[in-house]
Amino acid sequence: MPPNQTIVELRQLLAERFPGARFKAEPAEEKAKNVWPTGIPRIDELLHGGLLKAGITELVSKQKSSGSALFISAVLQKSAAEKQILALVDGLDSFDPATFEKHVLARLLWVRCKDAVQALKATDLLLRDRNFPLVILDLALNPAQQLRRIPSSTWYRLQRIVESSGTTFVVVTPQAMVGCAQVRMNLNGRFALDDLMEDQDQLVGKLKAELTQYRLKISDIAEKKAATAS
Repeated sequence: MPPNQTIVELRQLLAERFPGARFKAEPAEEKAKNVWPTGIPRIDELLHGGLLKAGITELVSKQKSSGSALFISAVLQKSAAEKQILALVDGLDSFDPATFEKHVLARLLWVRCKDAVQALKATDLLLRDRNFPLVILDLALNPAQQLRRIPSSTWYRLQRIVESSGTTFVVVTPQAMVGCAQVRMNLNGRFALDDLMEDQDQLVGKLKAELTQYRLKISDIAEKKAATAS
């Protein structure tokens, strides 16, 4: 199916599933915060409370078993528990919904894509829609040749969109490639088949991450200082 046709279908899906919807506004005390807590202790500790709002967080997963799927799963569970909608743009149609309960999947908009070009077009549409507080673009399994064709200007355009909308935007990549990302983390876990026998809470505790980049705007730094002083 041509990528443009898929984008048209995505627009139709948004209109049908969320007709004129504007999701419940965050309470004032939550809106004032500049992070979205993931509920993953190690990640939230590294990120000073959670995923950055109004910015791009790049999650680098160099190995297939390093834990990116576990991260997405945990964030989806947290989002559903808070009755928020998570939009997942699946860059190579690799997400497995079979392990999730219906009430969790009901809070997920899953966009299944065949390649990186299609995924970026879908992401652009979702971010401009401004209905989704959290958007994840998963490019972890996309071939390197597809990723090399993404112009750096694409990321800067998406960055401008999320800065104006306040969306929490996470890009999962197999290597560092989002030059304008305010936050970059490397996942360094090594999960084996035996680990699948454990429940998610135990697995989440095994996630290993390293913060390699954390840049804030001057206004954000001022807000953090004011919050600390109070």
